Amino acid sequence: QVQLVESGGGLVQAGGSLRLSCVASGPSFSSRDMGWFRQAPGKEREFVTAISRTGGRTAYADSVKGRFVISRDNTRNTVYLQMNNLKPEDTAVYACAAKRTFLAFTTTTDDYAYWGQGTQVTVSS
Repeated sequence: QVQLVESGGGLVQAGGSLRLSCVASGPSFSSRDMGWFRQAPGKEREFVTAISRTGGRTAYADSVKGRFVISRDNTRNTVYLQMNNLKPEDTAVYACAAKRTFLAFTTTTDDYAYWGQGTQVTVSS
C-alpha cells in the first residue's frame, strides 16, 4: 500500500513562491508516475502537473505552465512542486497522487490510484 504525505502549504502574497513536498511510503516509488492535483472551494479537482517515474517526462496544466516546476528524488521517495509567481486563483488544496507501477504516462485523475490528504495553499491579493 502506498501512503502519501504532503507538506509545504501556507499563506503567501500574490507573486510569491512556495515549495510543496510529498513523501511516499510503500513499495516501488521509482516505478510510479506521480502527479499534483488541486481543488478549490466549490470546484472540481483539476490536474496541475505530473512527472514520469524516471523524471524524464513532465506535463503541466496551461494555467501553471512557466510558473510551476515538478521534480522528484527517487532516493528520497519524494516529489516536489515549486510554485512561483503565485496568483490568487492558485488558492486550493493541493494533493499529490501516485499511479500503479509501470503504467503509461497520463494526466487523467482516474488513472491515479493513491492520494495524499492534501495541503492548503492560499494566495492573497
